[in-house]
Amino acid sequence: MSQAEEMMDDVGVPRGAQPDPEHEGWYSWGDFPRSSFAAATGRLLFRPDGPNRGVVRMFPTIDHMNMGGSIHGGAVMSFIDMSMFAGGLCAGMERSHYVTLDLSTHFLARGQAGSPLDAHVELVKQTRGHAFLQGVVKQNGENCYSFSGTLKKVHRPNGPSAR
Repeated sequence: MSQAEEMMDDVGVPRGAQPDPEHEGWYSWGDFPRSSFAAATGRLLFRPDGPNRGVVRMFPTIDHMNMGGSIHGGAVMSFIDMSMFAGGLCAGMERSHYVTLDLSTHFLARGQAGSPLDAHVELVKQTRGHAFLQGVVKQNGENCYSFSGTLKKVHRPNGPSAR
């Protein structure tokens, strides 16, 4: 194991993550495959943020906007869902394969293109089979969305990564 891999194990970043060359202190998986749904979100950055906490960043563009001129709710929910995984792992969630069991989101303010969205994720509790998370998504220091959700550990993944 390389020294960089050992350092990433110590801070609790997701498997396969690398320091992002354009954003010091942040990690990423690079760009998602263009054929994947995740690619619509764009590059995600993430980092640990103290005990039981992680931060995940998205860069919304005009492609993420709805007809009313704010970030589309579906884009927000996709980002939050992905944030629970990356942010949860940064917060110390046990490394395993998970699926989303539930996700509740409150839309507090309208997000806009051009400024990053930061999901502040807290790992509330980890059991043998579940991870309970909550958090808030901020843009320019303003709370835009709050969320809580549960991830369920699965022992037999059935997606492309399991093949």
